Amino acid sequence: MENNLQIIIKDSGLEETKANFLLTNFQDYFKIASEWELKAKTIIVNDPNQKTEMQMARVGRLFLREKRIAIEKSRKELKEQSLREGKAIDGIANVLKALIEPIEEYLDKQEHFVEIKQKEEEELKRIAEEKRVADELLAKEKVDREEQERIRLENEKLKKEAEVKEKERFNLEKKINAERLKAEAEKNKLLEEQKKLKEKLEKQVECPFCHNKFNLN
Repeated sequence: MENNLQIIIKDSGLEETKANFLLTNFQDYFKIASEWELKAKTIIVNDPNQKTEMQMARVGRLFLREKRIAIEKSRKELKEQSLREGKAIDGIANVLKALIEPIEEYLDKQEHFVEIKQKEEEELKRIAEEKRVADELLAKEKVDREEQERIRLENEKLKKEAEVKEKERFNLEKKINAERLKAEAEKNKLLEEQKKLKEKLEKQVECPFCHNKFNLN
């Protein structure tokens, strides 16, 4: 059993001091288990009258129970101690990392100054190019909007001018038609007067003596 304990600890890869500490705490229990493995087999009960053997079995069981509880207690205590040790190690490591990492980062920046500077310049160029493209796009959109507005206003102006011309043309045509109708009416009136005058003259007779003309009616 003792050899088995040594094999388990060796396979665990523990540091020598900790390995020895575990051996010290548990090797006695391995001895007890080894002894009772043999001793227990000597206690054989086949008859209800074997009171002595039954009592020996009870004593052995209670003894081993006590050792098992003690082992469990040791296990918990050692594990808790390990956890506290682990937390302490983590805490120390975190503090050291917090101290070292900023220095490491600073030195990294100094080491890669050229690359960092180049990346910064490239980033500034990229930002400037994106801004230039965006500004050009905004300027083009503004020009397009202004041109659309100019065309809209020009179309409205042309529409109003066309409406005014159409109205003038309509009024002019109306005036010309009115004047034409008036002229035709005056012409018809004159023709009618000329016709009546002609008819009147045709009805006159001339006096052969005085040569004056008279209407017969």
